[in-house]
Amino acid sequence: MQTASNLTGGVPVFVTENGLATDNDARRIDYTHDALVGLKKAMDLGIDVLGYLHWSLLDNYEWGSYDPTFGLISVDRKTFKRTPKPSLTWLGQVARTGTLNVPRP
Repeated sequence: MQTASNLTGGVPVFVTENGLATDNDARRIDYTHDALVGLKKAMDLGIDVLGYLHWSLLDNYEWGSYDPTFGLISVDRKTFKRTPKPSLTWLGQVARTGTLNVPRP
């Protein structure tokens, strides 16, 4: 981010898609935590970060298959039932408290 900021003359950054396709939700939480730590470091360096959007809210149809599971909420492909994952609770607590120091489920 520092290099991009330098090359663009400090154009503000908005992270529009960041997530990890995995069935291991603990790994998703670790990945998202580390990404947000990096984003915080960029902000501490003076990079103008306007926002962050996690990818994605729901498991979705991705590049021709249902296999990647990016979502914070799982979707049963037969019944369409939605089931919140622990990562949804964790990221919600991060957003509500404004800190990354929240317990991991």
